[in-house]
Amino acid sequence: MTNAEPRVQFDGCSNCQIGGKGVDENKTGILKRTTTPIKKKRNGNETQQDARQRFNGVKHGMASGLILLTMVRQGLYCLGVKTDRGILDVRRAAELLHVPAPASMDDLLQNADGARLNVLVNAALHSPAANDAFTGEESIEYGPVVTRPEKIICIGLNYRRHAKEVNLAIPKQPVLFSKFNNALSAHKRTIKLPVQVAEKFDYETELVIVMGKQAKNVTAQDALSYVAGYCTGNDFSARDLQFDTGGQWLVGKTPDQFAPLGPYMVTADQVNPNKLKIECRVNGELRQSSNTDDFIFNSAEIISYISRHMTLCAGDIIFTGTPEGVILGYPKEKQVWLKAGDHIACKVEGLGELQFDLA
Repeated sequence: MTNAEPRVQFDGCSNCQIGGKGVDENKTGILKRTTTPIKKKRNGNETQQDARQRFNGVKHGMASGLILLTMVRQGLYCLGVKTDRGILDVRRAAELLHVPAPASMDDLLQNADGARLNVLVNAALHSPAANDAFTGEESIEYGPVVTRPEKIICIGLNYRRHAKEVNLAIPKQPVLFSKFNNALSAHKRTIKLPVQVAEKFDYETELVIVMGKQAKNVTAQDALSYVAGYCTGNDFSARDLQFDTGGQWLVGKTPDQFAPLGPYMVTADQVNPNKLKIECRVNGELRQSSNTDDFIFNSAEIISYISRHMTLCAGDIIFTGTPEGVILGYPKEKQVWLKAGDHIACKVEGLGELQFDLA
């Protein structure tokens, strides 16, 4: 570091720096979606010059009104946007329109680049120059919605009917545990079961919160304003590792690929997280069917509670718990654990269906 460079100060998040070169100091706020009308030529199309002009003065903040995803292009995780014209490859659109844009979901979240993304999407939808940036969704390979979270935090026992089915008392505060990034997986991927060390594999369909800005000691009243969006996830579990080896929740929850996410992240402005239908099917058979209105601790309470104990950072993800219907809740004589060849489909209302296979 030279004398001319400001000293980097860390504020509780390894991906959040204040006063250093890593992240602009102005990139930590939440701002409203830009409402400036798109400048058009007489034929209704926006020129590249128009698009570049619209980027001048755009402030940082979280994206709104969008359905986002991560896709794999040439070995890289790239940011995509689901639109009526197909999937917009944000990186490609930025190249064609000669404007800056976040390269990945993590860049979007950690740099608070949502407002600029909204402008780019609007420009691409109205500019013929960006036509080549759109592709059919059937042709893409999905990545985990978030690929570089600093923290993956999970809530245990957060549905009343689930607590009842496993004969456990309603907790007085959220029960926290964690997963690591090696557990991340994606829509339409295959989980290779670690059969050398476990055999009691179980599904847990969950609503997942994606944080959009740093949160420390936030109130429940304000907590949802820190959320970038929501997605469908599965807290896949090995119950024998979790319970039969001395209560090893971590080792039972975080083997490779045990946290699939996707297919989309829907921006927070479009979602009421506390009243969503949630379902899981195994080989087409309905196993879980509930609603997040059965939460013991709602999404705002979860965020507030966690933020009082640790700093939540942009890009962190929170698994909010699973409803009733897991194999663990069946009578022992009816417990048929998941196996290679099974197909899992998880759905949270309005967030898309996450599908994956077991091998």
